[in-house]
Amino acid sequence: MIAKGLTPILNVSDIRQSFAWFEKLGWKKSWDWGDPPTFGGVCSGTCEIFLCQGAQGGRGKGSNTTTFGNATDGETADQGVWMSVWVDDVDAVHRHCVEQGIEIMFAPSDMPWGVREMHVRHPDGHIFRISHGNEE
Repeated sequence: MIAKGLTPILNVSDIRQSFAWFEKLGWKKSWDWGDPPTFGGVCSGTCEIFLCQGAQGGRGKGSNTTTFGNATDGETADQGVWMSVWVDDVDAVHRHCVEQGIEIMFAPSDMPWGVREMHVRHPDGHIFRISHGNEE
């Protein structure tokens, strides 16, 4: 098999609130389906994520306050999807997320595997691992 593309589908509890959350993150609503809408998509550059209200996949926000570090079960407490998003400047994204009031689970850090990354959490427990490669 040779894949020609990949579009994740996230289970969300409220599609309109999810569109608003992604817009705060800097993504754009690309389409929706249904009246009222229960399915839709958001995009950033050439990347797209489908949002499905109440179906197709799992979700669930845990009580964890961080994904890495000292928190117990930080990587496993949420029942949502983890996704890596690659950007040019993690620190600029971090500043934007702070300004927008987005829940930051892990502040920008240089990781031993050669990337600088941070984590943010969608209200339904999906974790976005936002990264860029470290220059040598």
